[in-house]
Amino acid sequence: MRRMWIGLASLIAAWLACPFALADGVMRDGLGARSGGRGGTNIAFADSGTIIHDNPAGMANVAGCGLAAIDLELVSTDLQYEDPFAEANADDDPIPTAQAAYIRKAADGRLSYGIGVFNPAGFGAEYDMQGPAILGGVQRYKSLGMLTRVLPAAAYRVTDRLAVGGTLGVAVSHIELEGPYYLQAPTLFQGQPTLLDLQSTGAAPSWSLGLQYQVTPATTLGLSYQEATSFDLQGSARIEHPVLGGSSFDAELDVTWPRWLGLGIRHAISQRHVVSADVIWFDWSDAFDRLDLRLTNPTDPLYDFLLGRTFNEYLPLDWADSTSLRFGYEHHLTPCHVLRCGYVYHRSPIPETYLTPYLQTTLEHNFTIGYGWLGRAWDTDVSYQYSFDRERAVGDSLLLGGDFDDSRHHSQVHIVSVGFTRRW
Repeated sequence: MRRMWIGLASLIAAWLACPFALADGVMRDGLGARSGGRGGTNIAFADSGTIIHDNPAGMANVAGCGLAAIDLELVSTDLQYEDPFAEANADDDPIPTAQAAYIRKAADGRLSYGIGVFNPAGFGAEYDMQGPAILGGVQRYKSLGMLTRVLPAAAYRVTDRLAVGGTLGVAVSHIELEGPYYLQAPTLFQGQPTLLDLQSTGAAPSWSLGLQYQVTPATTLGLSYQEATSFDLQGSARIEHPVLGGSSFDAELDVTWPRWLGLGIRHAISQRHVVSADVIWFDWSDAFDRLDLRLTNPTDPLYDFLLGRTFNEYLPLDWADSTSLRFGYEHHLTPCHVLRCGYVYHRSPIPETYLTPYLQTTLEHNFTIGYGWLGRAWDTDVSYQYSFDRERAVGDSLLLGGDFDDSRHHSQVHIVSVGFTRRW
């Protein structure tokens, strides 16, 4: 059974999530073209398939009898890294990804149900640059991480004003790390330079709850909670030591993607003007305190003799909690055409002392613009998001080895989305 889940996780990762994970960033600033065009605000809305992820209670307020939606995206990143011994850019060609959802209302109009596949998080980078001299010159620094959720959902209209909803499904995570790495755990090898090649994949339960309350015909409030998702990722790893040589291992990586709590408001100033805002708190301090890695069954007898059959390693992160502030505006030009724009601010959760080219989560600002029009059969929406940061500088890194001392980091991301929604 466990092998079956890991196999399913790998298939989902390969089809949907891995392409997006090549982009920079960890948590998305809005899923889909419609939400993405209005600054990622979605918690108090009920007009897209992505509400299953952002606030499942919104399904009860969808107009008509339901909808089907798909969003296609192109993600392009520009990452820059510099230290006294190396300077490199990690530019990606535009990479496609997709998200999909289906929502249906029961005959009584109070119960709604649906399912969606979403990619709410991902990170990645790939540099070829000068590594530690003892490891032999130019090295590849590569990381890849993703989170995908497959979410069956249900919602119920309790009163004419109050709706509640929830999801219960499966999440898939995949993480890779390749390149120079100084061992951090207090063992015989602490502080030793190695070349690490790690690949791991796994699945875990995922659930969320939400509600929406219509204060007035013009104003809706939303509240949504996503529980943390903890994984025991299974895979393989190889360590190359400049003196002892290399060995392969079975690998287990403990990873937790954070819980979050969001509050949103949507207010129609008039029939043509709608403003919105979401505030979302992410519990990074519990989730990304550190990554624990267990290496077992070394293939080289020397590693077995020196470290034993099980070798425990960890990567300290020490991330801080963050709050995402999202603001959106919609101008309905006609009953069938709408112009959108928005802005998102979130402080980077990672301290400079633990910043590395493997995990450049430095984005802080996101400007968005979008446009939508209603067709005879399908609604079509397009959006563009531009995310960027301020340059981050590292003095003395707290990671052993000093590989990232006196380094500078800069990143920006472009996302173009197109969405299609069919209503009935």
